Amino acid sequence: MPYVDRQNRICGFLDIEENESSGKFLRRYFILDTQQGSLVWFMDNPQNLPVGTDCVGSLKLTYISKVSDATKLRPKAEFCFVINAKMRKYFLQANDQQDLVDWVNTLNKATKITVPKLSDNQQNSENQRALPDVVGPKKQVSYKTEIIGGVPIVTPTQHEGGDVANKSEREAMQRSHSQLPYFLGRTAQDHTVIKSGYCVKQGAVMKNWKRRYFLLEENSMSYFKSDLEKEPLRMIPLKEVHKVQECKQSDIMMRDNLFEVVTTSRTFYIQADSPEEMHSWIKAVSGAIVAQRGPGRSAATVRISNSTTCYTKFCFNSGWVEIP
Repeated sequence: MPYVDRQNRICGFLDIEENESSGKFLRRYFILDTQQGSLVWFMDNPQNLPVGTDCVGSLKLTYISKVSDATKLRPKAEFCFVINAKMRKYFLQANDQQDLVDWVNTLNKATKITVPKLSDNQQNSENQRALPDVVGPKKQVSYKTEIIGGVPIVTPTQHEGGDVANKSEREAMQRSHSQLPYFLGRTAQDHTVIKSGYCVKQGAVMKNWKRRYFLLEENSMSYFKSDLEKEPLRMIPLKEVHKVQECKQSDIMMRDNLFEVVTTSRTFYIQADSPEEMHSWIKAVSGAIVAQRGPGRSAATVRISNSTTCYTKFCFNSGWVEIP
């Protein structure tokens, strides 16, 4: 899903047909920067690329005339939409239907061109000519002119003192949806795989960040170099996990969508591709730990054994598990 990063830009992964009419879609990280008036895309999140890495493609928002659903134009490309820009059409694939709707609405909203406001006298004169006479006392109403897809559109900005802007547009980026993992190509047994997908992990020694394929099963969480590998780089037994939660040091690390898996020997810092995906991973790992402990220990319990008191605390809905 598109999300707003620390620089107030709208970001997210999409698949794009870079070579027109090739039918080959490549996964890219998109950044919609309304302040700069541009849509750019990279091989990966720039945070995971060497400093100074150039984008692989870009579009000025003023070149975009329309963004629309293209599932009928490209029936073989699932969740496809098209950006009409200059003399070319850019076809892209979203992650799911809601992702498609969010990107289409966001891009169309970003490419609206607002005509500079006229002076009060000019505006009143224009409004008087454009609007029919209204019986009864007149109310002052201000209007704005926007160019959408090359067509001038006049809309009221206030009505009886209230903003008539569509509330659904303001809340579009606040919706939360579960995001499907990008790659499900492994041959692991279906009944044991709880969640899988790519995330970015911090290395233990060099502290560098690398994209890894994660696989959550009933008793462990493993990560691989890619989804094609059979042997994991490391397997983390869930019985060794003390806590999984959103990382409190994300501001210091300058990483969006960062969560941490705390084990006996190490804390794993993992970055998801979106806030929804981050919360999905936290919930999935928390749920797997609760399931592993058994239903008898799915709530705050106290167990006494050999004169030792062991406290176990779970909070599934809030997305964290703590076991001292």
